[in-house]
Amino acid sequence: MAIARNGILPLILTFCCAPAMAQLAPETALQVDAIANKVLADTGEASLSIAIVKDGKLAYAQAYGAARLEPRIAATPSMRYKIGSNSKQFLAVAALKLAEEGKLSLDDKVARFFPQLTQARDITLRQLLSHTAGYSDYYAIDYISPTLAKPTTPDAIIAHWGRQPLDFAPGQRWEYSNTNYVIAGRMLEKASGETLEALIRSRITDKLGMRTAIDLNTSGWGATEVTGYGRHALGPLRPAPAEGRNWVWGAGHLAMSASDLARWDIALMDGALLKPASRTALVTEARLPNGQGTGYALGLQVDRTPDGRERWQHSGGMSGFISHNAMYPADGMALVVLSNGPGPATAAATAQLEKLMLELPKRSTAPAAQDAAADASLARVRTLFAQLQAGHPDRSVMTAGLQAYFTDAVVADFAASLAPLGDVSDIQAAFTEERGGMVYRGYRVVAAGRKLRISTYFTKDGLLDQYLVFAR
Repeated sequence: MAIARNGILPLILTFCCAPAMAQLAPETALQVDAIANKVLADTGEASLSIAIVKDGKLAYAQAYGAARLEPRIAATPSMRYKIGSNSKQFLAVAALKLAEEGKLSLDDKVARFFPQLTQARDITLRQLLSHTAGYSDYYAIDYISPTLAKPTTPDAIIAHWGRQPLDFAPGQRWEYSNTNYVIAGRMLEKASGETLEALIRSRITDKLGMRTAIDLNTSGWGATEVTGYGRHALGPLRPAPAEGRNWVWGAGHLAMSASDLARWDIALMDGALLKPASRTALVTEARLPNGQGTGYALGLQVDRTPDGRERWQHSGGMSGFISHNAMYPADGMALVVLSNGPGPATAAATAQLEKLMLELPKRSTAPAAQDAAADASLARVRTLFAQLQAGHPDRSVMTAGLQAYFTDAVVADFAASLAPLGDVSDIQAAFTEERGGMVYRGYRVVAAGRKLRISTYFTKDGLLDQYLVFAR
């Protein structure tokens, strides 16, 4: 059995109180341990918490690494992690439950509850839940700006971002937007007369016995919880600042253990939560008027594995936490991978576990989208990389939010970790998409033989609103 990064041999956990828990074959369990330990060693992240569903039952649950670094406390499978946007599938199911109760319809217009919002008469709840509404994303960046550090309210988010011009005509495009789920959550509250927390608890988490599940906006995150960590470029892990209260309301508001998220997966795959027609609506891909698929249903990405198996999945990111949840309904299998780190650990572990459990062929990489500003953007990204190595970034190319992110301490971490790499030998655009009224551009970089990735957002006037560097 592989040694975890903290030097502790992982144990196979058996839950005496878990319903009908299956068991992975011993050799498979060893392979799972090896994958998790190697991913932590390769990425330098603090911990992973993994749950695996096999044949419709919880088959394995284990945690690796440290829930907190100072003082060091080992992660355990019972600990809860923030799941970020994996919360969206819970809100979507809550909406379908209310539809079953006759309290609303997926075809209800936003104007039924919020007539003052932009084109409220033209946008439906279904479009909000499928990200085809057109409202601009209020939380696209991957760091905590000064604005996001302060408390807010759902209505304040809606009043600001729900009254701006749409990014596209309703139903004509797919673009991920957290704003959609804040509006949808408030629609559910008005239709039910209950708080979103009470609605999800009474219809879902209490019924499934998900005892670790909490709403972060009402329960908070105590000193005994798992600590979320961030990293500036290749610098050391540091405790990550949390979002101000309600910034993740409706869009990423839940925390729970990996095993409880697995219980949710089992209920979805078994059809235990929704009537057949409702579950079909939940996992049916939204299509645009030209027939093009979006790859997204209601709170879930829907696609197929390389060998053609149906897959429902979602990822979630919050400051200091990343989650991935993937279900394979035809196989009665699910993978839950949670981390208290900033980087690629969850994605890397999920990809390797999926290949192990389903014996899948190697995934292909999609080509980068066409980008008219590609050359100018790449040049700016490369120049800023060199400036950060030297510890003197040009702040005139940044938004106020990114300037605030690059404090002296953050710049020092960037410089200390990147300067030893010397000149960049290769940099290539890897991915481009529009989100939140900006253009996201991802890059693959090689310096001194070290493979890195750079994550950026460019505003419409060409300023950088995000510039993060990770190992890959």
